[in-house]
Amino acid sequence: MTQNKLEKYARLLVKTGINIQKGQTLVINSPIETAEFARMIAEHAYDVGAREVVMRWSDELSTKMKYLHADDEVFDEFPDWAKEFSLSYSRKGAAFLSISASDPELMKDVDPNRMARQQKVASSALKEYRERMMSNKNTWCIASVPTAAWAKKVFPDVSEDEAVERLWDAIFKAIRVDKENPVAAWEEHKRNLKNSMEFLNNHNLKSLQFRNDLGTDLEVELPEGYLFVGGSEFTPKDSEFPETEFIANMPTEEVFSMPKKTGVNGIVYSSKPLNYRGTLIDQFSLTFKNGEVVDYSAEIGYESLKSLIETDEGSRYLGEVALVPYDSPISKSGVLFYNTLYDENASCHLAIGKAYPVCIKGGENMTSEELEQHGVNESITHVDFMFGTKDLQITGVTHDGEEIVIFKDGNFAY
Repeated sequence: MTQNKLEKYARLLVKTGINIQKGQTLVINSPIETAEFARMIAEHAYDVGAREVVMRWSDELSTKMKYLHADDEVFDEFPDWAKEFSLSYSRKGAAFLSISASDPELMKDVDPNRMARQQKVASSALKEYRERMMSNKNTWCIASVPTAAWAKKVFPDVSEDEAVERLWDAIFKAIRVDKENPVAAWEEHKRNLKNSMEFLNNHNLKSLQFRNDLGTDLEVELPEGYLFVGGSEFTPKDSEFPETEFIANMPTEEVFSMPKKTGVNGIVYSSKPLNYRGTLIDQFSLTFKNGEVVDYSAEIGYESLKSLIETDEGSRYLGEVALVPYDSPISKSGVLFYNTLYDENASCHLAIGKAYPVCIKGGENMTSEELEQHGVNESITHVDFMFGTKDLQITGVTHDGEEIVIFKDGNFAY
């Protein structure tokens, strides 16, 4: 790790990821362990004209203590100030940058029911804020920085210091900071993702069929007017900072759309562990009928999987289908990150819960009722899980009945 790479990373997040505009407020959500890097981001944001940088710190050790020891009724409450914080800044057009760096197994001893209750009340209170983010009303970006606990989970056989160094190196490569000009490298990467998006959007697909030797045999119907998106996105014309380009996930290797809510049938097997709220769910499967999860199993983390699926009515359905080639840079690194931001960009994945309105034509301007009529799933949760493998085959079926090979042996076939 070098100071130069850290500066390049911070600058990349500000200029390419969040793309802060002159006079715009930036809200940074950061664990206290990554405070030094968060301050570096803030400095670069001010350098390019940010109006204000607002820090919101989190401490997952304190959060764990709360889940273990707080009064039970606390988990059915959500403070007004926290709701007002997110809503007030989002309504004023602020950009939001979040650092994802949790200990993958910190919450394994916590009652999953307490966490589920807390998520329900938080998601309900922040419904408008979440809808603004998922409709791109505000620019937003999620990135990662190593912490000691996370690094030791990824690299358990070396010292803590070496584990952190190795994780930094893996992140720099995944985020293209190891390139001489990361901004130029991302421009090329966005063009490549756009080619995949155009291929999928131009073929009038009715459904996608997924099969591999793990046992996945799944048909995913796409809604009328579906859109595959990926790489960069734009704020709408009527937003506070209109048509601002940003990248919501850094890194990103996916192009993604939404399934029709009632159009998923078959079974899917996970190919990587899922870090869900500080617990690991692994070696699991979901069985669908008419879009709904009708059966599920897990070798590890069954209760957490059960809690996820039973979050609400919409958490029994899917909200995202994402295509990632097996030969993506993150997959080829051979590193299992135990962090969905990274692992989902090494593997095709699906998301349980809410769909992104931007994945259907005009969706960002539709009412909740209109979205439902178009087969768009609604939920207070959105959780990605990985199922892509080296032998994954994907066949697209058009509305005319033509079959198109999308993936062969884990990679795009075109």
